[in-house]
Amino acid sequence: MATIRTPDLAARPYSLTTERTFALPAAVLYEAWTSRLDSWFAAPGSVLMRAEVNAPFFFETEYQPESKSAAERHPHYGRFLQLLADRLIQLTWVTGAGGTEGAETVVTVELTPADGGTHLRLTHAGFATEAARDGHRQAWPMVLEHLGKRLAAQQGS
Repeated sequence: MATIRTPDLAARPYSLTTERTFALPAAVLYEAWTSRLDSWFAAPGSVLMRAEVNAPFFFETEYQPESKSAAERHPHYGRFLQLLADRLIQLTWVTGAGGTEGAETVVTVELTPADGGTHLRLTHAGFATEAARDGHRQAWPMVLEHLGKRLAAQQGS
């Protein structure tokens, strides 16, 4: 097996952490991040992903700003660095303008038991600029809120 090469983040020092507790089992959250990304985050049909360490992935998100008549597509690229079932997902994360600005960042999702549910701690490291970090600092809490709503709705159906 090939050696896992992790990105050198030394020249990109900006990072953020956000946390949220879900009334869901860790297995549900782990699956959402590793094999069901298109059920809550990625545009349906856009995900090319295999949940294996060092396996590359691709997906797109779509967002329609109020000022635009059509949705904007945002490609995301990366590869899995670590996977510990129901406990840890670590992956590289690369997006373009308005995202990571082409920098290979690292997203770490830690899952721990909490009051009948799961506490999720997301760390996103390796931003080249404060502006890129700050944009994600605003976005990640909304993304995690959306994740909770989508998964709760799916569990209820």
